[in-house]
Amino acid sequence: MAAHQEKKPPGERNRKSAQNGSQTSQVQWGRAWEVDWFSLASVIFLLMFAPLIVYYFIMSCDQYQCSLIDPLVDLLKGNKHLSDIWNKTPALTYRAAGIYTLWVTFQVVLYVFIPDFCHKFLPGYVGGVQEGAITPAGAVNKYEINGLQAWIITHVLWFANAYYFHFFSPTIIFDNWIPLLWCANILGYLVSTFAMIKGYFFPTNATDCKFTGNFFYDYMMGIEFNPRIGKWFDFKLFFNGRPGIVAWTLINLSYAAKQQELYGQVTNSMILVNVLQGIYVLDFFWNEAWYLKTIDICHDHFGWYLGWGDCVWLPYLYTLQGLYLVYHPVQLGTANAIGIWILGLIGYYIFRVTNHQKDLFRQTNGNCKIWGKKPEYIECSYMSVDGTKHYSKLMTSGFWGWARHFNYTGDLMGSLAYCLACGFDHILPYFYIVYMTILLTHRCIRDEHRCLSKYGKDWKRYTAAVPYRLLPGIF
Repeated sequence: MAAHQEKKPPGERNRKSAQNGSQTSQVQWGRAWEVDWFSLASVIFLLMFAPLIVYYFIMSCDQYQCSLIDPLVDLLKGNKHLSDIWNKTPALTYRAAGIYTLWVTFQVVLYVFIPDFCHKFLPGYVGGVQEGAITPAGAVNKYEINGLQAWIITHVLWFANAYYFHFFSPTIIFDNWIPLLWCANILGYLVSTFAMIKGYFFPTNATDCKFTGNFFYDYMMGIEFNPRIGKWFDFKLFFNGRPGIVAWTLINLSYAAKQQELYGQVTNSMILVNVLQGIYVLDFFWNEAWYLKTIDICHDHFGWYLGWGDCVWLPYLYTLQGLYLVYHPVQLGTANAIGIWILGLIGYYIFRVTNHQKDLFRQTNGNCKIWGKKPEYIECSYMSVDGTKHYSKLMTSGFWGWARHFNYTGDLMGSLAYCLACGFDHILPYFYIVYMTILLTHRCIRDEHRCLSKYGKDWKRYTAAVPYRLLPGIF
């Protein structure tokens, strides 16, 4: 958080107003103004192939028992044609469309119309109306933090139905998994397209918009920084957290119910995946106010990357371990189960404590203790588009003195634990740790590029003090 700020005279602010191609640090803060050939190629690749990757993984489980190799072998040998695989793929159904529409509508109602009450009786939980970080244009948005409440209400209703009302089977998500995939894609493309149109014609804050002039990049990475409808419906917060992450634990519960239905038991590996990923989801909602200060909210604009990604990529590929265990139930030995449990908990501990140290440091402006000592830090300055000079402190104590993104290290340890619970017979469940390693490494580089543009020479002083990104002594 900024310790203090000072404003430039209006004339000076106007002379350096945000124009495409400006090289001032305040304009470089956030998403890029210009697109290099590599970025454009990456964007086009993702737009073309990310939906196919999701389809391929889900189809492989549905038709090939989760083998990623057998579909390619069949196609290369001529045993099957693409049309054969496509024709065996379940189509969109009215039932799935109804389920998905009700689901998203229910989450919108919980998000917009039910103010948070959890913060009134849960000690330590921060909910209700909270302020986000300062945007590149100098704005500070307010948010209704009620994700934990939405998660609790949703899951109470889910278990009430499973054990008492029996309106639908607990396996309903698995049973409609591919038809629901088409629904999620439709929503993802609709919201991404709407966000782009909105950015051009009726943005929430025109000063926080960025246009490169390249359709593909603007569609993928977004134009508006914080697109909103009305006072409280914030696209980024809603789609980042709801409906995908609320659904994450429900999807895993549906997988467990299907395992019980098919085999008469739920294996310890399925329980481990449900519990470890459930801890991660609950942590997200318990710390939703903290999430307002992360890269997703503070730097990313809202486009296809977040809109489609949160609707499709997250719920379908982050839950691959549970899906795999429906087709290949794994009963772990006691020692292996304990080892995976410990790895997952240590990863979570590092992830949570590292983030807590940073949050405590921000809330107290450095007037706190980290590991029993007053934290060390480097003071930095940056400019927002409105000409205001802000000051921040970058901590170099605690886990943040070990590596600049040590919270990601804990995240990767937890991700590995989810995968190890599935054994070693197939590579499909290990996609998650491969993807998360690429994602978080890229996020490190992307975040540090932005910080260099934002803080300039102050950032170089910080990286000299904390030389490693993820693994102390290695990287």
